[in-house]
Amino acid sequence: MEQFIEVFWKSLVVFLLLIVLTRVIGKKILSQMTFFDFVISITMGTIGGAFITTTIEGIWVLLSPTLLAIFVIGLGFLTMKSLFWRKLFEGEPVVVIQNGKILEKNLKRLRYHLDDLEMQLREKGVFDFGEVEFALLEPHGKLSVLKKTQNLPLTPEDIKKDTQYKGIATEIIKDGDILEQNLRQNKLTFSWLYTELCKQQVNDVSEITYAALNTNGQLYIDKKKDKSEYIQEVEDKES
Repeated sequence: MEQFIEVFWKSLVVFLLLIVLTRVIGKKILSQMTFFDFVISITMGTIGGAFITTTIEGIWVLLSPTLLAIFVIGLGFLTMKSLFWRKLFEGEPVVVIQNGKILEKNLKRLRYHLDDLEMQLREKGVFDFGEVEFALLEPHGKLSVLKKTQNLPLTPEDIKKDTQYKGIATEIIKDGDILEQNLRQNKLTFSWLYTELCKQQVNDVSEITYAALNTNGQLYIDKKKDKSEYIQEVEDKES
């Protein structure tokens, strides 16, 4: 019992310490980690693990990862049930650009410099700060961006044009195996499937890598031994 208590409190100390240090370091460690951020994160975890393994003897050390997993699951339930604990452990979104203006105070509070902001804006396809109406740094470290209305892409709704429903394609065949449940869910039969396969000159289901039915009722098929006249290469090769 004494060993269990020792393992418990040391695991709990390491768990809480890592949470606190991660929150202090800031949101950047959860998003675009630099090499330095990566090294620091690994070092913190290693030191925490070493504290447990070097002070606990025998098979009891194997109890620590189990306790850490339980702590993580418990924290997940706690943050799911309570807004207070969710804000405390996960944080809140922070506005970094408002009405096209950069909020330097918020950047400074987050220790989030302009290079980070520019990099994440470019990943959103934004290369001009003037195009941004709002930008928020989410609790997980990603940047959410709302462009100004004049910089948003035109949508069918803008021009009052009706559109057809487009949902998720249903997988019918994977690696040569028919997914019977998906057929039944779409009220389709094997007879229908084999008819569609014959239309695309497929005689054996085992020849198919992947087949899916889209919302327009069209069956997409990819064969295992497809032959392409030309395969695009993006790698640089020495001549």
